[in-house]
Amino acid sequence: MANRAQPGSWTSRIWRLPASAATAVVLVLGLTVVAIPWAQAQTFTVLYYFTGSPDGEYPRAGLDLDSAGNLYGTTYYGGSSSAGTVFKVDTSGTERVLYSFAGRPRGRFPLAGVVRDHAGNLYGTTDYGGTSDNGVVFRVDPKGKEEVLHSFARRISDGSNPVAGLIMDAMGNLYGTTELGGSSIYGTVFKTTKAGKTTVLYSFTGGSDGGHPLAGLVRDKKGNLYGTTDIGGGQNDGTVYKLSPGGTLTVLHRFAGYPKDGSNPVAGLFMDAKGRVYGNTCWGGAHGWGTVFTVNTSGKEAVLYSFTGGSDGGCPNGGLIMDAKGNLYGNTCYGGGTGCSGGYGCGTVFRLDSKGAETVLHKFSGRDGQYPYGSLVRDAQGNLYGTASEDDKVGFGTVWKLTPSSP
Repeated sequence: MANRAQPGSWTSRIWRLPASAATAVVLVLGLTVVAIPWAQAQTFTVLYYFTGSPDGEYPRAGLDLDSAGNLYGTTYYGGSSSAGTVFKVDTSGTERVLYSFAGRPRGRFPLAGVVRDHAGNLYGTTDYGGTSDNGVVFRVDPKGKEEVLHSFARRISDGSNPVAGLIMDAMGNLYGTTELGGSSIYGTVFKTTKAGKTTVLYSFTGGSDGGHPLAGLVRDKKGNLYGTTDIGGGQNDGTVYKLSPGGTLTVLHRFAGYPKDGSNPVAGLFMDAKGRVYGNTCWGGAHGWGTVFTVNTSGKEAVLYSFTGGSDGGCPNGGLIMDAKGNLYGNTCYGGGTGCSGGYGCGTVFRLDSKGAETVLHKFSGRDGQYPYGSLVRDAQGNLYGTASEDDKVGFGTVWKLTPSSP
């Protein structure tokens, strides 16, 4: 499928390779159960194949899981107006479009997933659309009625192009980031109330503090926000930052690229009970194909794993989740075997134990999906759920379930 990303957007920029990796590679309906010969105790199931319009196309984000096992997400394209959808997939693999985006003055092209409140309302962002076509914060109620809470204007006091998802506090306030806009046009961290009042909490300068925050946020008990920036820092390889409730930003770590600790952390962070954060860099590291890292509360960073771009995967693009044993789970956009993207693989699902040993849980073949960008979600039984942005069977992406073997 052709890449139809708009110039300057996250979707267009993520397909490019940084100089550190450019010498290594040029980038490039119903239930289906796929046998996995290298992991016999595991079961991989395609829950749904998207067909384009009207059901959606190109799911780039992770999923939200409710207590009944229903999955909620977005597609970047497709729907009745080809501007993207909010969808639900139930436990039997039946998909229902909850809302089809119609474009300006509403939202269009949602790159991020949704967050759900106790009443079943879904909240998210769109990359474009709104009154100024710079993206929106939206709410979709259980009946499928959409409301634009905020339209970004890209002016100095605002942001532009929110490509990341939202988090919600106990009061129902939403927190997120914009890739562009703000006082220096390098992006912002913002807060939106349930009534739609939006406040810019911080504007990035693109310098030592970072720029282009492509990922969402995590929040600690004191209200501090943590996130990553794609660029900026000491060598323009991105940062991990902490933002206090008062708006003071502290850079916890500046990445050093290849062959050191990684570059371009486009995914969000996971925080453990001790306040340590865990994340991925899409590129850089020892082999140029990205890393898994952790940063403690003092800002000390450690690389837990460096991807090779081969069978173990390359360019981890979604955030991480952790089980009770401390194992981390994630996916990579590339690697895993031959096929897709000029023979460099269709992507993987992986597990990383507390000692840094990686296990590939699934290698995408193309037919079961390819290029999984979104974060994973895990149910109480340990099953993993996610999306693949494309596939070789129908072509418009998949929703899938993986039951991994015990670690």
